[in-house]
Amino acid sequence: MNEDKIDGTVKEFTGKAQSAAGDLLGDTKTSGEGRLKEAAGQAQEYYGQAADQIRGLSEELTDRIHETPLLAVLGAMGLGYVIGRLSSR
Repeated sequence: MNEDKIDGTVKEFTGKAQSAAGDLLGDTKTSGEGRLKEAAGQAQEYYGQAADQIRGLSEELTDRIHETPLLAVLGAMGLGYVIGRLSSR
């Protein structure tokens, strides 16, 4: 679990608590700030999840390149050819 997911969960929890306290006390400013903090926490948590998935895909791609380097080189050459053809127009 990465730091963004942990920090996001903590922000989300504190935002919910702040929002609930604001609702209980009738303080709309505190309640609104809590809701914003909760949303920011959720966004940071989702960012952490996406980063973990990308890291996993990167590790998987690296493993496959090490297993079949010739196929990786041929794929890179093909991709370079296609990009070259598209950019020359």
